[in-house]
Amino acid sequence: MPVKCEYHDNFLTAQAAAAGALDREAQPCLFDRLDWLETLHRMALRERTPALLRGSEDSKECWMPMMTVGGGQLMALANWYNFSWRPIFNGADNEVQKLALLRAMAETAPNHARRITLSPLPDEDHSASLLQTAFEQSGWVVFRETCDQNHILNVRGRSFDAYWQDRPSRLKNTVKRKAKTGVVSIRVDREFDPESWRDYERIYARSWKPSEGSPEFLRQIAEREGASGALRLGLAYIDGEPVAAQYWTSENGTALIHKLAHDERHMQASPGTLLSAALFQHVIDVDHVDLIDFGTGNDAYKTEWMEEVRERYRLDMFWPNHPANWPHIAIRKLRAYRAAK
Repeated sequence: MPVKCEYHDNFLTAQAAAAGALDREAQPCLFDRLDWLETLHRMALRERTPALLRGSEDSKECWMPMMTVGGGQLMALANWYNFSWRPIFNGADNEVQKLALLRAMAETAPNHARRITLSPLPDEDHSASLLQTAFEQSGWVVFRETCDQNHILNVRGRSFDAYWQDRPSRLKNTVKRKAKTGVVSIRVDREFDPESWRDYERIYARSWKPSEGSPEFLRQIAEREGASGALRLGLAYIDGEPVAAQYWTSENGTALIHKLAHDERHMQASPGTLLSAALFQHVIDVDHVDLIDFGTGNDAYKTEWMEEVRERYRLDMFWPNHPANWPHIAIRKLRAYRAAK
């Protein structure tokens, strides 16, 4: 049976077509779920029309959740809240099956777009490479580049104490010295609590961070993940006043660090560092996760806590039979030629 390709411009028909294949029970990763995609679009990207491409064959299927950006262009339905974006598979057990689905989707894609931009793509699971191969084999001109970095910790069965032994001396000494004072008290909420969330928002507003792009989106995700048992909201207090907060989720062996902030007026007490240590200990010794993911961004402080870095990629793909793409293709090829000299 040939691969059947469908295009959905709304989440109602996509939900019916997915029939549970994009639900929490079927997709272990938060960013691969329809409820994440729908909430992200509704709360942060609603000016863009969804472009949800599905390829299916027998019990195998693949989704490419994208959105329109005008001028015959599509891009990944993602923003800075995503640690990654990738094609979402269900029932495809090997790369041969995945490539067949992607190739069929690439062949039908010119009916919907002349240019497709996808990021931030991982490649530890070969997502970027499979997409590049499928679209190139289908006649698209594909340009690939590194767009970001992702810091991670593979726990490898260690206890927190074993992990902590390998941290930099400066970090360990700071935690030991500041914890001794007893000034900072810490708790980790596993269920959503409105008062705790208000403390989180209060700390974020007092921090060095820029204003939140879509605070209501984050709250809705926190409520949902709290109901599922995946929320880990860490809060630090001094004399009952909230001074640091971190928003994590933890499920299926992976902990994701979504947000962290501290009140700079209390930096001397290092509440953010103490809170980080408490959350690392919680997800390692209580949740027994295999992986801790610090998201995108090459911030220097992440190297103190994490041990590996993964690349994130952007694919810019042009249908060569469309005249509007010719200048872009020529410029990119000239740039690549000059870089190779």
